[in-house]
Amino acid sequence: FSPDGRRTVSGSSDKTIWLWDAETGQPLGEPLRSHSNAVYSVAFSLDGRRIASGSSDKTIRVWNAETGQPLGEPLRGHSGTIYSVGFSPDGRHIVSASSDNTIHLWDAETGQPVGEPLRDHSSIVCAVAFSPDGRRIVSGSSDKTVRLWNVETGQSLGEPLRGHSDAVHSVAFSPDGRRIVSGSEDKTIRLWDAETGQPLRRPLLGHSGAVWSVSFSPDGLCIVSGSKDTTIWLWNAGTGQPLGEPLRGHSDAVQSVSFSPDGLCIVSGSGDCTIRLWDAETRQPLGGPLRGHSSTVYSVSFSPDGRRIVSGSEDKTTRLWNEIGQVLQTSAQDNTDPVSSMAIPSNGGPVELNAPNIQTSHSRLISGSHFTPPGFFDCSLSKDGWISFSGGVLYWAPPDYRSGLQHPYSLTFPTTSSSRATWIDFTHFHCGTFWTKCRK
Repeated sequence: FSPDGRRTVSGSSDKTIWLWDAETGQPLGEPLRSHSNAVYSVAFSLDGRRIASGSSDKTIRVWNAETGQPLGEPLRGHSGTIYSVGFSPDGRHIVSASSDNTIHLWDAETGQPVGEPLRDHSSIVCAVAFSPDGRRIVSGSSDKTVRLWNVETGQSLGEPLRGHSDAVHSVAFSPDGRRIVSGSEDKTIRLWDAETGQPLRRPLLGHSGAVWSVSFSPDGLCIVSGSKDTTIWLWNAGTGQPLGEPLRGHSDAVQSVSFSPDGLCIVSGSGDCTIRLWDAETRQPLGGPLRGHSSTVYSVSFSPDGRRIVSGSEDKTTRLWNEIGQVLQTSAQDNTDPVSSMAIPSNGGPVELNAPNIQTSHSRLISGSHFTPPGFFDCSLSKDGWISFSGGVLYWAPPDYRSGLQHPYSLTFPTTSSSRATWIDFTHFHCGTFWTKCRK
């Protein structure tokens, strides 16, 4: 996604790059054609003005994100397939990783290489990521190691991080940049101190197959992992302990996992051709699988506002799911009985809510009702489900319905967004003192 969430970019084995309107799902102009082979990786710059693409034609291209025109000549230097590209947080550099065992740094403005290639890996570089401050790079390789690099000098920082016994498929920095998580073919996850390179604890054990994808939650407290064993695990990032039972639902390898920006949801893509959504707190699926791809889903990610999902697949397509509601609508069909009551504490004492009707719907408004209570314009949803406003608490939302509420404007009845929202019928709302009798 572009940083403003309005566009998405996709790369394919058909040698093209497409820009899409994130609201409508329609392509923006003609595809970006220049690569002579499959496009494995694409990334927006932080300001959304440029796109970088990496291909098995061994080149990197930089594009004008508005016009779709290439900026300058291809960036040449790799001698193998380019599996990963990314912009630094400040947009000054591009990093690329390749099957030629090297990592290259490039000046994002001029397209010129910055220093010599980073050559310390002895096998394919599978994954690279910038630290949040942009001063370091972490890489994972088929040589079974994780390495840290100084962006300014291009030198490796200390010795390689050793511990995995097979290829390292995925690496990520924690949001504060102090820790690194890695997932490996050896079925384990490891946590490392990003400053010292030392392991923080024993390997995280639980998966029975290769770990393809790892990611920190936005607050850095949790880690999510997806594996060839078809399961997803949640881990306490502080203790390394699993958080409950694994998430089961996929029937093939989980290739990609990612948290929503608010940390409340997890999205997963799998070899079973489906995408699934999960409640990060309850670890329960949010509706049924999202179907549409005809082959393995290799990559999934939320848009910056958390209202849309983009997916990339072996079927050569990138799909944009306009809103989480397309899956939650299935959940609503599974739960045909509306929630009949909710207890609502308030600053002025207990109140009563008689028979509110919570439903999910795609772009649905409450007919004839545009009820917006005065002062309730900026509400927030806490992780335990309470909706607050003006320092007080308004109501509690059941887990199955929380993800449909529009953040931070949680009282969207109706919503003017084109995205699906949970809507609440306040026709029979009553304030009073007999709140204990509101359950029916």
